[in-house]
Amino acid sequence: MEACGSAHFWARKLQKMGHTVTLMAPQFVKPYVKTNKNDAADAEAICEAVTRPTMRFVPIKNAEQQGILSIHRARQGFVKARTAQANQIRGLLMEYGITIPQGISNIRKKIPIILEDGENELPGVFRQLLHRLNNHLKELNDQVTELESQIQIWYRNNEASKKIACIPGIGPLTASALIASIGDAKCFKNGRQLAAWLGLVPRQHSSGSKTLLQGISKRVTLT
Repeated sequence: MEACGSAHFWARKLQKMGHTVTLMAPQFVKPYVKTNKNDAADAEAICEAVTRPTMRFVPIKNAEQQGILSIHRARQGFVKARTAQANQIRGLLMEYGITIPQGISNIRKKIPIILEDGENELPGVFRQLLHRLNNHLKELNDQVTELESQIQIWYRNNEASKKIACIPGIGPLTASALIASIGDAKCFKNGRQLAAWLGLVPRQHSSGSKTLLQGISKRVTLT
């Protein structure tokens, strides 16, 4: 099967029925689609791709793995929204000649002072808007904090993630994301294959005797 939306769910369902299920990344299947894309051509391409001896497969995730990864993705969305909201507040204030240093903590400290300052010539309608935007920023920050607490609880109850967190530079967020993304590391023949699957290797664009190594690709987004 192609590792597309809901593929892990259907893979688990088919496994319960006694089938042996393998998932392949869509970009590995696409080269085998000979003509226009349709269901029959896709099925033929999957059958052709799975027979390749060098084909790499996607580990099937269980429901718990998908659950913690969903929390990671939701947290990432809230973090992006929080950053966008902070930038909007900072940009709107710059139109009135008021600058706030970068950082969420600086906005939390400065906004109450700006709202109480009667000499900064901010109109009443803008003060109301600024108060509304600041409350929204607080709500987003609370959501991030709550989801991080849930991740911490899962991390403390998972022995594998605690072992990985012993590696310097890896904390609870990265450790929990790694365990949830990789699952059973025995799916990989060695550590080099795992690193390549994660994208922690240089991109290569070589031809003939000329070898060109590029930056780290970070192929898999953990969070």
